[in-house]
Amino acid sequence: MATPRSQQVGIWIIAVVMLLGTLGSFLIMILGNQNKKNDDASLQTAYTAYQKDVAAQSKQLSDKYYSTFSKYSTTPTAFSTDGIKTVTTNDLEVGDGETLTATSTYSAYYIGWNPKGVVFDQSIESGALKAPIAGGNLIDGWNEGVVGMKLGGVREITIPSDKAYGATGSGDNIPPNTPIKFIVMVIPKVADIPMPQILVDYYSSQQQAQ
Repeated sequence: MATPRSQQVGIWIIAVVMLLGTLGSFLIMILGNQNKKNDDASLQTAYTAYQKDVAAQSKQLSDKYYSTFSKYSTTPTAFSTDGIKTVTTNDLEVGDGETLTATSTYSAYYIGWNPKGVVFDQSIESGALKAPIAGGNLIDGWNEGVVGMKLGGVREITIPSDKAYGATGSGDNIPPNTPIKFIVMVIPKVADIPMPQILVDYYSSQQQAQ
């Protein structure tokens, strides 16, 4: 029995709609993949440019300060934790710049080690200095220990555990309740290199997704 023409038309319409829907979904997927590739390429370009600016600044500062700071790279050795109850300091070099107060802004290079003499972090890498850190928002013992330094100076700071990382510790090389030591070189605050907005937005979205 032949299918009425009206039904044939309806079947064709349904088939066309389904085909268009399939093609549409496929097109959206292709465009989505292409947009992701474009976004990834833009992120990579922005990141490369940012890292290049940071590296250029780091090299300029390293050329100026490496010879002064690097000679302390062999200083870290094992030390006894007995009697370390307060922050103590020892000036290795006195700077000739502004004297730091508790509210001063500055940048710094550092070498940090534990009682076994194991360096857990430092600013020296591959015969150069990494970008300096910004002073201020650091552990209590550091903030207390740099007060009175002159910019350009180098100081060894011994920090009791309660003013370091306390009962939680930090990573494998700073167990809970461990005193630590730093050699710190303070320098004038360097200009911040602004991170491109596309990177700011990306990192923000990643944090929100976690």
